[in-house]
Amino acid sequence: MDLLGDWWTPLVLRDAFYGVRRFDEFQQGLGIARNTLADRLRRLVDEGLLEKQPYQTDPVRHDYVLTEKGRDFFGVLAAMARWGDRWLAGDDGPPITFHHDRCGHETHGEVVCAQCLEPLTAEDTSMRPGPGYPARLEEDPEVQRRFAGRQG
Repeated sequence: MDLLGDWWTPLVLRDAFYGVRRFDEFQQGLGIARNTLADRLRRLVDEGLLEKQPYQTDPVRHDYVLTEKGRDFFGVLAAMARWGDRWLAGDDGPPITFHHDRCGHETHGEVVCAQCLEPLTAEDTSMRPGPGYPARLEEDPEVQRRFAGRQG
């Protein structure tokens, strides 16, 4: 959440999915302060979601291009758009629609189980400590209580 919790970061990534690549295009489209945008782009490059590709040498100018890690964020944006379309869209409908080019249909983001392809809901999904969960925390009684009621 430290990386993605800033409200500008998903907007910068969304615009990258729209095909925006240049600093001035991001700045103009988002209306973001130049220093704030420079910080967000630097962080996204440092974290490997975007990469800089030079398109001009004198002065040096770069395109910001989604990496594999950045492209993998698409599902998060689609899920966020689905929520916004359901709860925030006005009478005119959603501001953006998703068109699945492979099948030719309008669609929406859906979070599904990777095994059975059924939608994941809070009511039928539990979270459990995974292999990367810190062992020192698993011994904490509060952590044990938190996960105990959701396993089964």
